Amino acid sequence: MSTQPDGAAPVTGRTWLAIGAAILGVFMAVLDTQITNASLPEILGSLSASLEEGSWMSTTYLAAEVVAIPLTGFFLRMFGARTFILINTWLFLILSTLCGLAWNLESMIVFRALQGFFGGALIPTAMTLIIVSLPPARRPMALAWLMLASTLAPTLGPTLGGILTELYSWPSIFYINWIPGVLMLAGIAIGLDPQKKHLELLEKLDWLGIAGMIVGLGALIVFLEEGNRKDWFDSDFIRIMALVAFGGILMWLGSQLLRPEPFVNVWLFGRRNFWVSSGVGAAAGVGLYGSTFVLPLFLAQVADYNSRQIGEVIMWMGLPQIIMTPLAAVLAKKIDNRIICTAGLLLFAGSCFMNAFMTAETGYDQLIAAQVLRALGQPLVIIALSNMAIHAIEPANLSSASSLYNMTRVLGGAIGTAVLSTAITMREHLHFDRIGETVTLYSEATRERIATLTAASLQQSGDPALAAQQALASLQAVVRREAYVMAYSDSFFIIGSVLLAAIGLVWLADRIVAPNGKSPGR
Repeated sequence: MSTQPDGAAPVTGRTWLAIGAAILGVFMAVLDTQITNASLPEILGSLSASLEEGSWMSTTYLAAEVVAIPLTGFFLRMFGARTFILINTWLFLILSTLCGLAWNLESMIVFRALQGFFGGALIPTAMTLIIVSLPPARRPMALAWLMLASTLAPTLGPTLGGILTELYSWPSIFYINWIPGVLMLAGIAIGLDPQKKHLELLEKLDWLGIAGMIVGLGALIVFLEEGNRKDWFDSDFIRIMALVAFGGILMWLGSQLLRPEPFVNVWLFGRRNFWVSSGVGAAAGVGLYGSTFVLPLFLAQVADYNSRQIGEVIMWMGLPQIIMTPLAAVLAKKIDNRIICTAGLLLFAGSCFMNAFMTAETGYDQLIAAQVLRALGQPLVIIALSNMAIHAIEPANLSSASSLYNMTRVLGGAIGTAVLSTAITMREHLHFDRIGETVTLYSEATRERIATLTAASLQQSGDPALAAQQALASLQAVVRREAYVMAYSDSFFIIGSVLLAAIGLVWLADRIVAPNGKSPGR
């Protein structure tokens, strides 16, 4: 993808059309990361697969998505933006259709992996297009809408998937991609001019480094996604994945550091602003993906909400973000971005700490305030970090910066989800045991509760022995429910703590204000 000095290229309506289309592609790709979650029972039933087997649909999609992100800059340079985006989008849409037509689990996993690869390439492409097409003064607003698309999509995915499955059956969650896909194809075709291809770059491609990256990052995602399901290092499979991930990533990084022309410039992590923004971005990924992972679980398991009701709770993040996003872009031009990011992290963390005090009775009304607070904080964080990530990056390194920054954010989300999944399991067992220590027949309150439950069951069954068993089972279910409530609350406390800790990292960056793309001294 050709780059020009900041402000040299005129910004026209066609430019904005292409950028809008690219942002739509990001929304579509990120949406598909979690759109199968609410529809999983129907999909698995149709494909005659178990829940554990079905988990590979999301695991392979995310693994392929992460692998594709660092390669995007190279493909943009080789094919040019217009050709690359058009081909990539067509392949994504075709594979979406094939997912809807999958005839067994194996075919679904293959199609989801390929879909994830081409979807992953759309994520950094939009950011690269923004920063090479727009002068610094116009970037914050475009980056703001890009970040809105990437933060809204994970929250809307399960909701939209559940509604479409309920109305039209599960294949519709894949066919729906054609609506934004066709609009994206039209916008890119009209908005971008063809560029010269540089197929000769294939001769210089570091195949060893690419192999290491694909194997290493892919194994890392499998390790993170499947670790808790397989009891982590008690599983030979997980131990092998850990070793493969370590070896592959080491081979990739070593290859990139030693080559004069790497396909992605990992030396950017040596620059303070970039590694700070990437580190805080990973923490923000923990918050974004972690909160959208834990809250639906709580609502489904404890509050017994269906996908539509869960969506109504999560949708409260939508409108405040739409309002806050352009405001955050304006503030980024006038205020030190470290202050903006800190304010956003405080709001985001505060919303998680509010959720850390949930009870079994917590429902729709009690969750609105936390959702709104989270929605106000997220745009401030993401926009400020985007400005930090590309600050003082040379045009030749912009595509690498975009790829690496987005990769670390997605990896942060994967790591956060894995940690939280394990924490929920461990904390539920701990709380169940501790509550169980107090719920004994030596407690008068327990005996009264059992007597009440037994009397109620006896009226229905007429069998004293059965009624006693049902009473004990009901009491155990209550204890288990309270243990899960406490485990979910602990998870939100973990998320909030990670976000608060990230504030200290933010202030290691330079003072950046972006009215004209230049940064005053510290």
